[in-house]
Amino acid sequence: MTDSQKSDETLATAAANETEAEATPAESAGAAVDAAGEAAATAAPAAGEDAEAGEDAAATESAVPAAPTESAQPAEAPSAETAAEPATEPAAETVAETGATAAPSSAARPAPSPAAFAARPKAKPSPAAPAPAPVAVSSAASLAEAARWGRVEGDGHVFLTVDGTEYPVGQYPGVSADEALGYFARKFDDVVAQIVLLEQRVSSKAPTADMQKTVTHLREQLAERNMVGDFRSAEARLDALVTQIGELEKAEKAEHDAVRAAELAAREAIVAEAEEIAGHDPAQIQWKTSSARMNELFESWKTAQKSGVRLGRSNEDALWKRFRAARTVFDRHRRAYFSQLDSTNSAAKAAKEKLIAEAEALSSSTDWGFAAGEYRRLMDEWKASPRASRKDDDALWARFRAAQDVFFTNRQAANDEIDQEYGANLVVKEALLVEANELLPIKDLPAAKKALQSIRDRWEEAGKVPRADMGRIEAGLRKVEDAVRHAEDENWKRSNPETKARTNSALTQLEAAIAGLKEDLAKAEKAGDERKITAAREALEARQAWLEQLERSASELS
Repeated sequence: MTDSQKSDETLATAAANETEAEATPAESAGAAVDAAGEAAATAAPAAGEDAEAGEDAAATESAVPAAPTESAQPAEAPSAETAAEPATEPAAETVAETGATAAPSSAARPAPSPAAFAARPKAKPSPAAPAPAPVAVSSAASLAEAARWGRVEGDGHVFLTVDGTEYPVGQYPGVSADEALGYFARKFDDVVAQIVLLEQRVSSKAPTADMQKTVTHLREQLAERNMVGDFRSAEARLDALVTQIGELEKAEKAEHDAVRAAELAAREAIVAEAEEIAGHDPAQIQWKTSSARMNELFESWKTAQKSGVRLGRSNEDALWKRFRAARTVFDRHRRAYFSQLDSTNSAAKAAKEKLIAEAEALSSSTDWGFAAGEYRRLMDEWKASPRASRKDDDALWARFRAAQDVFFTNRQAANDEIDQEYGANLVVKEALLVEANELLPIKDLPAAKKALQSIRDRWEEAGKVPRADMGRIEAGLRKVEDAVRHAEDENWKRSNPETKARTNSALTQLEAAIAGLKEDLAKAEKAGDERKITAAREALEARQAWLEQLERSASELS
């Protein structure tokens, strides 16, 4: 309740105390109930409140002879709807014949007659009644504005003028005309303050949830014609507000539709990705990554469902059914895949357990060559076997490798022992290799062949060498053997009778060809034909070059 309303209510209470002696006990009780009802109504602060605070504060310190009354408005306790608006001042019924004013009543009972007032016993004034004080008067500017739209008669009746028609507003007896007019003008100011507040809310684009309801309530207050002010201006402002609120509602709806469309698109994206994941080939899908992503999509769905914009039951139900179906398909494929994987793992484990048993049985063998070949076979079968789970496969491989390591460790120990025994043989063969290298290059083939045969005989008698040196020693002797073999091949080519015969035949043919070309050249020179001279010379030079090469080959064969 504003300070001005509290001041007006205090004035009404003071007036009621003066007339209490003339009221019946029942009427006094009704007035107390009505005053309590009016005091219970509260309202939000209105614009212009500070301007009236001073005069209302002064009014609360005094009492007036009678409370103002509103035309044809019996006092009632405020309803739940009007309790949220600034409370109106208390009304009272006035007896024009005697000038006495009764306290407001919560029931619409008939006004007592002058005779009834005279017959009532006089009540003693309450010792707690406040001391009289001057009534608050509105500012000159406010009164001048109010005088444009209302007037006050001598008995305190106030009238409102709207479009040239007067409406009785109420009565405020026992005060000056300015005070009576100012009282009803402040009621209009309270309505205007609510209009200003609503305009501010519209300009700041506040939510429009209750704005139209507020406009309707303000129109109803103006329709009661129980205040003084520029009604048409207030109604025009309300008309403008209706249009502005309608535009604001359209903007809110457009924004809400855009947000809803974006939310719908986001939900569609979640569902589409879930369906895309569920549609992958179970044999090729990355289950760890896809399962994590499907869980993330589910969390995104729950977050959107909890805090996102509502999409309507039909949309949300349809999207949820698609999302749930995709998750169901994905989960069914995942269970089937891992069930099959378990079966595959079991078969792989059984196959590799068999290979491990064979490897462990060979690990103590001393038949080094046979066992090594068997281990190569087992390794090939191991590589061709299906893989078990990573954990199981690693454990199985460790057992298989351990069996191999036992065998090859034993073989290496045996080889090391043999290598110590063959060390002396290595010294002998290295000396023979030095002797063989002295035969290079081959100059006397028969002598080289005889010396190489002697080296081979002693090489075989020397015996085996350590495995680490075997390749080097054998390659050194093979080099000398290859050189002797190459010399034998070259000697055979030179002494081959068939080769000699072919060479002699080629020489005879070339010599005949050269003689013919010489005759052709002489004829061309005699004829002076340069083209034929050039061709004959080129052919003759080529045949002579071939002849020289064949003659050198023939000399080597002889």
